[in-house]
Amino acid sequence: MSERTGLVTRKTRETEVNVTLNLDGTGVYWVHTGMPFFDHMLQTFSKHSLFDLELTAQGDLAVDGHHTVEDAGVCLGQAIKKALGDKNGINRFGHAIVPMDDALTMAAVDLSGRGLLVFDAAMPSPRVGDFDTELVEEFFRALAVNGEFNLHIRLLAGSNTHHIIESIFKAVACSLKEAAGMSGGTGIPSTKDTL
Repeated sequence: MSERTGLVTRKTRETEVNVTLNLDGTGVYWVHTGMPFFDHMLQTFSKHSLFDLELTAQGDLAVDGHHTVEDAGVCLGQAIKKALGDKNGINRFGHAIVPMDDALTMAAVDLSGRGLLVFDAAMPSPRVGDFDTELVEEFFRALAVNGEFNLHIRLLAGSNTHHIIESIFKAVACSLKEAAGMSGGTGIPSTKDTL
């Protein structure tokens, strides 16, 4: 099997983001976005997906974190798409229900070639430290649309915003790990013979 990796660089007037991703890794990461809480969530994503991830971002954080978070999602989504290649032999579908103390999140993924996010997770607090919690949805929308996969996220329980966000990142990581995993079969997992 050839190496399933993706390398993406994006430079705009607002941000510069570099992503290197290996789907068949061990969860090794090096992440720096200038936003410690977001770094922690991306590290959590890498660890629980077992995707090796290098992600650096420099953005206009003096304005706010929106551009940096969204563009990180854009680039990570594009890297996932590149690393999947023609999707020959993948599982295609993945799902997980993940607790984090009081929080419980369900996530489901279909690596269908169609980017869509369904996000049903209200945040009790508008911020975790300096991190704007509405950016969680923006990140996952950018990830799913640019990765060209369906992503459903539903919060089943939770009152602590940090725990909620962490359970979301872990649930998505576990779902993508399963979906991107190799089925042991051959061919494209679709009656269309393409994804």
